[in-house]
Amino acid sequence: MTSARASILTTLFALIRKELLQAFRDPKMMAVVLGIPVLQLTLLGFAANLEFNHAETVVVDDDKSDASRAFVRGLAADGTFVVRYADTMAQASEALRANTATVALLVPRNYGRDVGAGVPAHVQVLVDGSDPTTSAAATAAIEQYAALSSLEVTLSRLPPGTAPAVPHVSLEPRLLYNPSLKSRIFIVPGTGASILLIVTAIITAMGLAREREVGTMEQLLVTPIRPVVLMIGKTVPYALFGLIDQALILVVGNVVFDVPMRGSIPLLFSAALVYLVATLGLGLVVGTLSRTQQQALMGAFFIIIPSFLLSGLMTPLEAMPDWVQPITWINPVRYYIEILRSILLRGATLSDIARPLTHLAGIALGFMTIAVVRFRRTLG
Repeated sequence: MTSARASILTTLFALIRKELLQAFRDPKMMAVVLGIPVLQLTLLGFAANLEFNHAETVVVDDDKSDASRAFVRGLAADGTFVVRYADTMAQASEALRANTATVALLVPRNYGRDVGAGVPAHVQVLVDGSDPTTSAAATAAIEQYAALSSLEVTLSRLPPGTAPAVPHVSLEPRLLYNPSLKSRIFIVPGTGASILLIVTAIITAMGLAREREVGTMEQLLVTPIRPVVLMIGKTVPYALFGLIDQALILVVGNVVFDVPMRGSIPLLFSAALVYLVATLGLGLVVGTLSRTQQQALMGAFFIIIPSFLLSGLMTPLEAMPDWVQPITWINPVRYYIEILRSILLRGATLSDIARPLTHLAGIALGFMTIAVVRFRRTLG
């Protein structure tokens, strides 16, 4: 029994060594495995910015009073809105239609007179609603500015030293874990999880399909290597590359995007290993169902794109329809993103991530079980 186990281990190490040597001898493969993930994370990290800022705003000032000009200057003061003027509201509406502006604002005649008289002054605001996120942020920002502007006008009319007769409520909010509300700190960990899925699932699926195309798989079949040992030998190298990619993603996220690393790094890599087992198992399933590399590539993308959309990377899971949410239960990206954000941003411990880690382990076990069954049938 001992000699049999030793023989299996020797065979397994030989297969792992063969796969590693084959990968290191292919510069293109190494670029895809190690270089492309870093490049993708950097580009997507800079591109995925959910912060509302520098919104193009067209202003039609029909009043042209000191009060209207002060209102517009205050709107553009902090850079949230980039203001330019138009002569008519038709021109402003055309800017919205042509997508050269996000907000159009009309200050009507008699605005200054109404403000001076202390009666409600009306300002019309048109917001491009084709992008719900941006339009909601623009509407909220303008409403907040209008409320503060009204308060300033009211306070300026009080006699010196007079306090406003309003109930005193002191609200002191504290923003934990991301005080500056930087969206990249929230997005980059999820982007890293998505990139790991792309690298491991696609390469594993295409690698298995390539072995069948060139006939290498048939050569291995005449050897006494067990199918399970063969499958493990082909996946372990990619798991190692996945761990290296995870380390590179952490470094880039921290150095370039200031993503904190508040939790246990060994715990994070332990969770990463479970995640890689799931993604590699998924890639193996796709590979065993494909006869060509083209089929493997298309099959992998057919799975990867829904995995992104149903991961909670950009859209909260709670906002999805009730019939869609159960589909996310078998999505490993969902749970790994939750684990990454918990460990990196909130310093979570093992007990804190026990629930998503258990779900992720169950998914990994399920995918690997299906992969083993499919692998045996494929070889048979």
